[in-house]
Amino acid sequence: MFRSMKKDGFTLIELLVVIAIIGILASVVLASLNSARKKSRDARRLADVKQLQIALELYFDGNTGNYPLTLEALKTGCGGGGACIAQIPTDPVGSTAYSYAALGSSPTSCTSYHLGASLEENTNPAKNSDADAAADTACTGTDFPGADTGKCNAADAGALCYDVKP
Repeated sequence: MFRSMKKDGFTLIELLVVIAIIGILASVVLASLNSARKKSRDARRLADVKQLQIALELYFDGNTGNYPLTLEALKTGCGGGGACIAQIPTDPVGSTAYSYAALGSSPTSCTSYHLGASLEENTNPAKNSDADAAADTACTGTDFPGADTGKCNAADAGALCYDVKP
């Protein structure tokens, strides 16, 4: 008479193989998510810069053709004491302010500006359409170089300076 040899459960080797496969798949997924996170932070930075550009133009229109000395002025100085922007956006990593310099011949004659954000992804196509402006004469303080090869600000998280001018 034959007795059936019925096996219940899995062997230790089978369980270890399955755990190893799950670990490898999880690491691949996490690596892909990290790249997606960088891209989403860069997209937010570009949107913030565009929002600040609009607020700066509103300020310019309401203040006899001058730009503010600092971005903080956008919250109260938009012609008639109103706000050009409710809150000044900050970088998604580190919560530092974006690089800004009012440009002109004196603190009362700021007729241009230089605004920048450091991007994390070196392959970001936005770098092909930015100003890449050299440092210029600032109304107060100093301007920053906008070359694609470095950060706009030493405190920034990114590695590529995306900068705009009016």
